Amino acid sequence: MRTQKKKPKLAVFKFASCDGCQLSLLDCEDELLLLADAVRIASFAEASSRVLRGPYDISLVEGSITTPHDAERIREVRAQSRVLVTIGACATAGGVQALRNYRDVKEFARVVYARPEYIDTLATSTPIAGHVKVDYELRGCPIDKRQLLAVLSALLSDRTPSIASHAVCVQCKLRGNVCVMVAHGTPCLGPVTHAGCGALCPTYHRGCYGCFGPAETTNTGGLEWALVAAGASHEDIARTYATFNTAAPPFRRAQEEQLVQIRLKEGRLG
Repeated sequence: MRTQKKKPKLAVFKFASCDGCQLSLLDCEDELLLLADAVRIASFAEASSRVLRGPYDISLVEGSITTPHDAERIREVRAQSRVLVTIGACATAGGVQALRNYRDVKEFARVVYARPEYIDTLATSTPIAGHVKVDYELRGCPIDKRQLLAVLSALLSDRTPSIASHAVCVQCKLRGNVCVMVAHGTPCLGPVTHAGCGALCPTYHRGCYGCFGPAETTNTGGLEWALVAAGASHEDIARTYATFNTAAPPFRRAQEEQLVQIRLKEGRLG
């Protein structure tokens, strides 16, 4: 008599985030039913109160590390996970909350809370990879559910997932889109942004605003002249880079370069 193979255990963990990437998984609808049939969902607070103990075959981690407790907890998650996949801008780059990294967090707590001494937080918001080994990263705010399903399908089939490393511009070409920057003078971060969204915004005649973070080969300096020619000010460019992936090194450097240009314009340098 042949024994039935045990289903792999899938766990989903949340750290500092808005839950949007977990909701993207729930938004898979019909595909989620097939996924649920292929795995045992061992831990997924958004979907079920049932929690099975590890170890886990695949762990999806959403959110950034912002407290000492989270820094300890992510090490426990890593120890219990055969494969760890970070999902979303918070988990891969620190998220929009990483804006705190460049200000006095103690001052924020003093202004917001009546008893700031009860607030136990780190001075920074950092990606999961800053604390433990990560096997695969899925970018985006939120992630693209098709990309998530493709990665999960590959892992469940014992295949190495294929995650695009090119820029959004390539996806625009594949969809037959007319370049919004060339044709309409619309500022667009597509040339420096990681693919994965399917060129969603340019398809609807909007400029990409970088929610999938920097592409693997990113030349923000080379893009600056085109953004300025399209009507973007240095303030506009700095603000665009300072959103979902503000702490991603290429985007952070781009922000700082724009701030230098602003100070030069105002005569505050030299």
